[in-house]
Amino acid sequence: MSPTGALRPVSYSSGQPAGYPPTVPSYKPSKPAPSVTARSAIVIHANSGTVIYSKNADSPRPVASTQKLMLALILVEAGNLDKQVTVAASDTWVEPTKMGIQAGQSYRQRDLLRAVLVRSSNDIARCLARDHAGSEAAFAEMMNRRARQLGMNNSHFVNASGLPAPNQYSTARDLSILAAAAMQYSFIRETVKTKELTFHFSNGATKHVTTTNKVLQRDPYCTGMKTGYTNASGRCLVSSGTHNGRNIITVVLGSDVPRVWDESQALLHWGLEL
Repeated sequence: MSPTGALRPVSYSSGQPAGYPPTVPSYKPSKPAPSVTARSAIVIHANSGTVIYSKNADSPRPVASTQKLMLALILVEAGNLDKQVTVAASDTWVEPTKMGIQAGQSYRQRDLLRAVLVRSSNDIARCLARDHAGSEAAFAEMMNRRARQLGMNNSHFVNASGLPAPNQYSTARDLSILAAAAMQYSFIRETVKTKELTFHFSNGATKHVTTTNKVLQRDPYCTGMKTGYTNASGRCLVSSGTHNGRNIITVVLGSDVPRVWDESQALLHWGLEL
């Protein structure tokens, strides 16, 4: 029921601070894994990629906004987070979760990316993708190329936001690979553990937003990462956690409330042997 195996190892380089991720050996928790009702789930060691729990981990399914981690990874790897991004009118033609940016406004890329990862704003996701690649469709092709490079062999992306689209899908295993790659970068690590922030609009207005990740809100061992929800995907959550030098990533897909939070937290604690 809980097969184990090894993911393609992730190289933690790119000038990241020494000591991340932890270099403790991979291990299997001594206690049985908690019960999981979600359609798919996986738990891995972030430093080695070793799988210590999985349930339907290779079943393709819509994953909603969890795929915004790929948006973040591509932009951070490209560098130049201080560049100015100007909003186009088409960026704002998206629902339902929006920050409310307006055409003609200009922002630093890093400030927009923080808002995407903390509050999952679809208008900002579309803006960043269009600015970086010329169109959201072109950016989706970048996402697919990067996915193949990472070894995400059962994923295909059509947009940057994760909003429902034909032929867009991923798996619990692929998202765990993506999460491990994203956690290489200090900007992403620091942002996904942010519980609240104030977004400053270019016209002087502000909006205070809080994380959509309830496990992060309530669990001191959780260090992020990304939520997702559509009617097609159900509740989805990619989580990371650290304790005693162990760094764990969990993915729960196709769940509901409150079980997405409860089961993600239970898997995280189990993986960290709390």
